[in-house]
Amino acid sequence: MSMAEWAENEVKLACKKENPDWDGQSFDYGCSCYQSALKAFKSLCEDGHSGFSYSVTKNILKRLLDELPLTPIEDTEENWNDITLPDEDGTITYQCRRKSSLFKDVKKDGTVSYHDCDRVYCQEVDDPSDTYVNVTARKFVDELFPITMPYYPKTFERYKVMVKTFSAEGYPKDNEDYNTRGYLFIVTPDNKTIELGKYFADSEDGMIEITHKEYLERLEHEKEKK
Repeated sequence: MSMAEWAENEVKLACKKENPDWDGQSFDYGCSCYQSALKAFKSLCEDGHSGFSYSVTKNILKRLLDELPLTPIEDTEENWNDITLPDEDGTITYQCRRKSSLFKDVKKDGTVSYHDCDRVYCQEVDDPSDTYVNVTARKFVDELFPITMPYYPKTFERYKVMVKTFSAEGYPKDNEDYNTRGYLFIVTPDNKTIELGKYFADSEDGMIEITHKEYLERLEHEKEKK
């Protein structure tokens, strides 16, 4: 059995499990994804790759599918678009043409910083399925692990910020869902844990930083409410 035949059989079995009544012609979301993957796999097989070249090609394809650059991004003029909005401090903001999630800020004094919106995400400690992106968390990571040029992100190179978000009884709350958030620690891409200990509470001016003591007091009120 050739690799293409093996793949066809695997996709056939997967589609049958996905939708036992699928006729192979009508639209089915899951089966369509399997068929699309099979098409890409067959294309690689038809190109006659050896074991090594197949592995290299697979890694290249994986980076393209993950929208990652194939070569390091340099801080050269042709790689950036000026997307500056009116800003009181005169900061100029650029978006990378090769990776749309990558941005560069140039302050009036010439200070340059970079941030990648895809690099950081939050996960609630009480609900691992609750994940989201958050500017504050991203800034904490950027301070500890600043992006430098040339920039060549690895596949799935993401920093996870563990967060506890809750609504403490008896405290002001402009947001319907919560009034307190603790950024507890960072898990790096190589699975190292770094304590963060940053705490915020809702106010008339938005989320403001509070002390660990006040955070614990609010946490006690949240527990009492439960």
